[in-house]
Amino acid sequence: MQSISTIQDEIINEFSLLDGDMEMTVFYVMELGQKLPDMKEEDKTDDNIVKGCQSKVWLTANVENDTIYFTADSNTAITKGLVSLLIRIFNGQTPDAILNADLYFMNKIGMERFIGTQRSNGFAAMIKQMKMYALAFKSKQEIQS
Repeated sequence: MQSISTIQDEIINEFSLLDGDMEMTVFYVMELGQKLPDMKEEDKTDDNIVKGCQSKVWLTANVENDTIYFTADSNTAITKGLVSLLIRIFNGQTPDAILNADLYFMNKIGMERFIGTQRSNGFAAMIKQMKMYALAFKSKQEIQS
């Protein structure tokens, strides 16, 4: 599994190819969301909604062999694209790697220019929720050891 930094560097490289073109960048983010695997309808419950997002974002996580895998969906294309970036970075990582992750890709790709304040808050809420899952799984692992 690639490190979180390596994956972020790949994302930065991909966005650099768009050369700061706002329209192409937004379109690319929406395209990433379309590639996100479908989430089961039964997982789209109020319990799985990320609090703090303007759009509806559902997020679940499970552990396989001490690594975490996330599934998500959103009712808006751009938000679905944003959560797909986080899933790409965090899927298959250990709870510790997720909890200690320094997410720098957002600044490097100039994300604040194309998502606005409301979505930035929602994006932060998605990160927080993913880290909360990681903390919960880590705590469970420690109890079982």
